[in-house]
Amino acid sequence: MPPSPIRKLVPFAEAAKKRGIQIFHLNIGQPDIKTPEVMMDAIRNIKLEVIEYSHSAGIESYRKRLAEYYQKNNINVDYTDIMITTGGSEAIEIAMMACLNPGDEIIIPEPYYANYNGFSTQANVVIKPIVSSIESGFALPPIAEFEKVITEKTKAIMICNPGNPTGYLYSKDELQVLKELALKYDLYLFADEVYREFCYDGKTYSSVMQLDGLDQNVVLMDSISKRYSACGARIGALVSRNKEVMAASLKFAQARLSPPTFGQIAAEAAIDTPQSYFDEVVAEYVGRRDLVVSAMNAMDGVVCPNPSGAFYCMAQLPVDDADKFCQWLLEDFSFEGATVMLAPASGFYSDPKLGLHQVRIAYVLNKESLQKAMNCLAVALQQYPGRTIPVSSKQMTA
Repeated sequence: MPPSPIRKLVPFAEAAKKRGIQIFHLNIGQPDIKTPEVMMDAIRNIKLEVIEYSHSAGIESYRKRLAEYYQKNNINVDYTDIMITTGGSEAIEIAMMACLNPGDEIIIPEPYYANYNGFSTQANVVIKPIVSSIESGFALPPIAEFEKVITEKTKAIMICNPGNPTGYLYSKDELQVLKELALKYDLYLFADEVYREFCYDGKTYSSVMQLDGLDQNVVLMDSISKRYSACGARIGALVSRNKEVMAASLKFAQARLSPPTFGQIAAEAAIDTPQSYFDEVVAEYVGRRDLVVSAMNAMDGVVCPNPSGAFYCMAQLPVDDADKFCQWLLEDFSFEGATVMLAPASGFYSDPKLGLHQVRIAYVLNKESLQKAMNCLAVALQQYPGRTIPVSSKQMTA
């Protein structure tokens, strides 16, 4: 199993904290946004006498409410098209194992969520990456690039929309192109859509589940972790209108018995979260994004595209090695008693060299903390011994 690039620097952060250094955690997608009160109330008011196994596919009443939630988002599914999972992570794992055989290949635009590497290792499937560039803001690569790597072993394409780690939001036209490709080669189209609530600048989210004529190809992975700032509840979902996929997936779900009971109770209550909650959260994230992207691009030698979704951005830094820089921040640097923890981008690429000069920033802290973190980072980039002008990603991929 590959190590997590998001968590591998934790020992250095822990050591820094023991030295009395304050750490601004921009390395992990753990929001400081409050979990909706309806969820917390549901947890406080649980009156179970026995904490039983639920159905392996999840509590039926929750699946029915979740189907209503999807229908409000123009995703027309029945509750029988939904299987509740232990976080979005398990949904991805099960989808890979249910739809692909050992040695099969899945195409994923990169940079991509680092744990896809771990999930594919568990499923014994092979990721075939297609590089997107920071110059384009990490837009979908040309379809010709996909077709170059399609073989008889290719069984699926996977996207994250809005994207982690890039924050890129795929357009309807881009999804249509992927639909045509999936139909042409009879491929599954996997979509990790856990950030759908977080779209900015008047742009709207489109789901692969809204594509006509693709019912047998589409598999949606979802989670409540980011939507409701409930990462620890560990509730996700696998959704498909393909009955064979759902039947195969249920076998894996039965092997782990059932998803968490408390989390499902909280998640069912979360369906009643008012729209005002999301309006406030989106406005807060826009403010945080604008602060971070503006501050980053004001730093000499930094390139940071403006993301349209999720709560991440990727930045190219004037450093010799982003992994070394991120470790240096924790081991050897502090400014006014604080430092910043970032996620090196090497772990978000199949070839670590492609992320040599890049980092992912999760703007999950309040604006006051983010401003202090940006001030800290600006000083760090001036003091870092390995400061340099990075090679462009275009040159790196040539």
